Amino acid sequence: MARWTERLSRFQRRGAGAGVSAFGESRFEDQRWRRAEGAARRFAVWGALLGAIAAVVIWAPAAWLAGWVANATGGHVLLAEARGTIWNGSAVAVLTGGAGSREARALPGRLRWTLRPAGAGFSLMVEHACCLNGRTELRISPGLGSMTTRLVATPVQPGSNGQWIGQWPAQWLAGLGTPWNTLQLGGALRLSAPPSGLTLRQVQGRWLVEGGATLEIVNVSSRLSSLERLGSYRLNLTGDAASGGATLELSTLDGALQLSGSGQVGANGLRFRGEARADGDPAALSNLLNIIGRRDGARSVISIG
Repeated sequence: MARWTERLSRFQRRGAGAGVSAFGESRFEDQRWRRAEGAARRFAVWGALLGAIAAVVIWAPAAWLAGWVANATGGHVLLAEARGTIWNGSAVAVLTGGAGSREARALPGRLRWTLRPAGAGFSLMVEHACCLNGRTELRISPGLGSMTTRLVATPVQPGSNGQWIGQWPAQWLAGLGTPWNTLQLGGALRLSAPPSGLTLRQVQGRWLVEGGATLEIVNVSSRLSSLERLGSYRLNLTGDAASGGATLELSTLDGALQLSGSGQVGANGLRFRGEARADGDPAALSNLLNIIGRRDGARSVISIG
């Protein structure tokens, strides 16, 4: 009897040990399944989040770009009625006097753009049937505390040294408010650049200029003068390697109103000194000379900055 009791006791101990082992293995499998389930959930959340971010980037509305342009220009340049995305979109180009101004002038037609990654930056291609010479390219390269924007010009013709970029009606300037809305200029603004283009670098809030550009104001007229035509003028912008800024030179190509002057664009902003004179009938230009600058006898002194 004692022998059978001992055998029964051994069997019970073995059965109990097996039960404990099975319970441990089951608990380990349950923990492993829960960890796998948690990892799957995390992957699903991250996948959904990355997908949402990608969708926002791909389908970011053109209004976002319009908002950035308005902020960057202090509200003077607006992309109104923006459509599409920041990558492919269009808008109406408007000049205004800034915040609180009631003045605004829009160009005819729609400005269209295409934005694409290019190297370490972006390539912005812009088209505007009314005013641009084909497709104009801006190459934008952001950096650590800096931003580089290069204007790539289109040749006027093969082998030409001049690069014609765009031409705008001078009436568009009236959108900027005073004094342009008073002058009510007629004529055209024509922008060109050398083959190297124009490069603007913003480093720690300071603008550096490389290359150059030329703005010609052709066949100018004004409601403040009885003359049908005041003349044509040229404003040259040239990068200054020594200062990192740029120099400005204003000259008269022809006409009854003679304009001249020079200045600099640098860390302290724009500084310009020039003068306006009448070549011919002073009475026909008197009102205009009073608006352009400070009268000093027969001339009008222009001072900016």
